[in-house]
Amino acid sequence: MEKKIINTEKAPGALGPYVQAVAVGDTLYCSGQLGLIPETGELAEGVQAQAHQAMKNISYVLAENGMDYSNIVKSTIFVKDLANFGAINEVYGSYFTGSYPARSCVQVAALPKDAEVEIEVLAVK
Repeated sequence: MEKKIINTEKAPGALGPYVQAVAVGDTLYCSGQLGLIPETGELAEGVQAQAHQAMKNISYVLAENGMDYSNIVKSTIFVKDLANFGAINEVYGSYFTGSYPARSCVQVAALPKDAEVEIEVLAVK
């Protein structure tokens, strides 16, 4: 099994001992993305803005491996407050055309940097 580490300066760097993504064969395992603005390292303002920024950050990581949203087969959304499910769903859904990937959404006690949302994906070429 050959692993290829995927990192792009277009997306925020890892906040700990991990990488943005790992490619194994045709599969890309992406670490969770927060709504961090790459240029400033600050969170976007509000849950919808954070969801948009997380999805944009995911696009940069996917592009670094020659992929886009259409390659996503599974995603997991972590939310600080499940009351924001509808708002996050609206943003998340706007990034896909045609069929959606499989998805899980769970409420968590806290996220890094006190973020409102974190999104991770699994993509296949």
